[in-house]
Amino acid sequence: MISQTARIGEGTTIQPGVFIGEQVHIGKDCIIHPNVTIYAHSIIGNHVIIHSGSVIGADGFYFQKRKDHIAKFESCGRVVIRDHVEIGACCTIDRGVTGDTVIDEYTKFDNHIQVGHDTYIGKRCMFASAVLVAGVTRIEDDVTLWGQVTVNKDITIHAGAVVLAVSAVDKTLEGHKTYFGAPAIEASKKWREMAMLRKLPEIYQKMK
Repeated sequence: MISQTARIGEGTTIQPGVFIGEQVHIGKDCIIHPNVTIYAHSIIGNHVIIHSGSVIGADGFYFQKRKDHIAKFESCGRVVIRDHVEIGACCTIDRGVTGDTVIDEYTKFDNHIQVGHDTYIGKRCMFASAVLVAGVTRIEDDVTLWGQVTVNKDITIHAGAVVLAVSAVDKTLEGHKTYFGAPAIEASKKWREMAMLRKLPEIYQKMK
């Protein structure tokens, strides 16, 4: 199930059950584990690992409601995965609609990661399990997103930011700070808020 137009670099291992579509380019010394699907025109760099069940290059979730139906817009971009990236099991990376979806060098994904269309994810980022990133989002270098973080569309997370588990990012975040909560704010502020909330019953009793 490998297209004759696909190009696969020297030393790359393609394991059983993998589908590779037309005009896919996979670099050198990669490992593509069983049952991975790589849609047409995807570009995979060198020394990339993609674990079982992941889907690279599916159409973006890009629709528009009409009076009596929902219109589908064509996804005309690609997925570009650069060198030394590792994609965990059961991840989905949608191709771009008007441009490419890009995962830059040395970024590492855990399992069950979703990346929406036209998103850029920078170098050396780390995403723990079940992170969801909406389309047209920019995540700069050295960002860490812990488990079950969700990121809204059309925003930027600047370099070096850390978002703690089970947080929801709904606006652009400054770099080199740690965030927590839904919506995510600086973690130190969030923890002070939580400490004050725990004291509310005591304060209420005193007021009575």
